[in-house]
Amino acid sequence: MTTGPEITSGAAVDGAPSIDIRPVETRREYESCVKLQRDTWGRDFTDTVPVSMMGISVRMGGLCLGAFGPGGELLGFVFGVTGPGQGELAHWSHMLAVGKQVRNLGIGKELKFAQRAKAAAQGADAVYWSFDPLVGRNAHFNLNQLGASITEYIPDMYGTTNSVLHRLGTDRFVARWDLDDDLDAVLRGRAEVVERAGTSRWPLMGVPLEHGAPHPGADIVEVLVPRDIRAVEAECFDEGLAWRAANRRAFMGLLEDGYEVAGFTAGREYGRYVVKRARGGMTG
Repeated sequence: MTTGPEITSGAAVDGAPSIDIRPVETRREYESCVKLQRDTWGRDFTDTVPVSMMGISVRMGGLCLGAFGPGGELLGFVFGVTGPGQGELAHWSHMLAVGKQVRNLGIGKELKFAQRAKAAAQGADAVYWSFDPLVGRNAHFNLNQLGASITEYIPDMYGTTNSVLHRLGTDRFVARWDLDDDLDAVLRGRAEVVERAGTSRWPLMGVPLEHGAPHPGADIVEVLVPRDIRAVEAECFDEGLAWRAANRRAFMGLLEDGYEVAGFTAGREYGRYVVKRARGGMTG
């Protein structure tokens, strides 16, 4: 079983300060996690997980891991709960947040792999979490860097919130790490999909005002998303909503018809999900 890179005290992450990834323990550390939630999802975010609930969840088998800097300051954290579901023991990763000043330095990736290792040590079969399909950088992170698979698309998964990040609604992909997978092999496969997508063009879906279905018999289609949905939303909110509606229509139809998300490629203007028939070959 591949669990990703080993995390040790004092590990350094590509240009990041020396960090120590370990369980969150003290009340002050939990309070720092709450503060980082508000810094990430907005000061008025009403779905903040409080100190008491985070501590109780960990006491009952959940995980709350922090990335701490040289002075003991919290740079990021990952939090989730563990329990039985669908015939397996699974960990649900509810929150991952990294401070703005140290983003894009690999800290989030190290936190996820530490979480994966801890969940495996607990005997979990899988780790699940959700992410917004419209956010291309998250798609790249979850699919290409972590090697997660997509199990379903859920409209308005978290309902209406007052987070600044949820103005376009809370449609979400559910991602899964199978802890028995050979993760290195999965990541090699994703890299091959990305490489092929750079030289191939398949039928497109997910574009606003597009109401079609995959080309008859197409084994592979691409679902487009803007390169930066936040910029689109800021410039024209209605256009952002149109992208949400088009993506919802495309992904729900494709997944119901037996397709699966095989990879994601980033581009200057658009990101592209590569979606193929679950039992079909890479043809087209």
